[in-house]
Amino acid sequence: MRIVFMGTPDFATTALKAVVAAGHEVVCVYSQPPRPAGRGHEVKPSPVHALAAAMGLPVRTPVSLKPAEEQEAFMALAPDAAVVVAYGLLLPKAVLDAPRHGCFNIHASLLPRWRGAAPIQRAIMAGDVESGVTIMRMEQGLDTGPMLLVGKCPIGTDTTASTLHDALAALGAELIVKALESPDVPGTPQPEEGVTYARKIEKAEAQIDFGWPAETVRNHIHGLSPFPGAWTMMGKTRVKVLKAEVVAGSAVQGSAVPGTAIDDHLTIACSTGAVRFLDVQREGKAVMTAEALLRGLSVPAGMRLG
Repeated sequence: MRIVFMGTPDFATTALKAVVAAGHEVVCVYSQPPRPAGRGHEVKPSPVHALAAAMGLPVRTPVSLKPAEEQEAFMALAPDAAVVVAYGLLLPKAVLDAPRHGCFNIHASLLPRWRGAAPIQRAIMAGDVESGVTIMRMEQGLDTGPMLLVGKCPIGTDTTASTLHDALAALGAELIVKALESPDVPGTPQPEEGVTYARKIEKAEAQIDFGWPAETVRNHIHGLSPFPGAWTMMGKTRVKVLKAEVVAGSAVQGSAVPGTAIDDHLTIACSTGAVRFLDVQREGKAVMTAEALLRGLSVPAGMRLG
């Protein structure tokens, strides 16, 4: 089929490769405009834009699809279908209606749970034990369209946003190829019960609150790993925590005020239980183990963090 692919972040690149490998003709790729990135604030194309250019595919980066000329340019492509993956722009009705078989979206959650911008992070932060991918036929509501295919993926105690991202990207790529094999299946309406919204992650919410139970603290850390990264202050040093484990039992129960180191190995008391930091990152430094951090930063038992 003639496919228009619409996506922006790294999550969408796996699906673009799969659609091309399946033999479809990607007539155009839409992505967010190049923006400043990194320490040097160098203007760079999005991951999807860069991949499409490397594959020799035409790329468009409109700021909005609302102007009539943009909608006319889209319709002129005469697509059989559009595949949309974390594109970042709202699709007007004229764009949604243009493809002969409609617009297909890869959403990284088990809809209707976690509609919206940050489903991967919010699922982990909420303590969900399962996530997945839903392929849906798009309509004008926010992630409200009928479901075509669903794939599930477990969330373990060591799952981070990074590892879940990669697993769901691969699952989504597999499912979208299957969905395009039968593009006119009407799909199943989403249940009215169980709707939740995954609001955008704000940097201000990244600071670790040790007043939470240990499991909640661990989930918060893993849900924000690697970006923006949950953080705390160790003395005057700001440290991101990218991986942690829960330390439970009578040995730590009520042993210290939340936020206090209860040993010399970065085990930190929470409101119930404690968490032990495993992977950390000082400002301007590479990710390292907690053991490596302690060789250059003293965090003795009894020290308060935060």
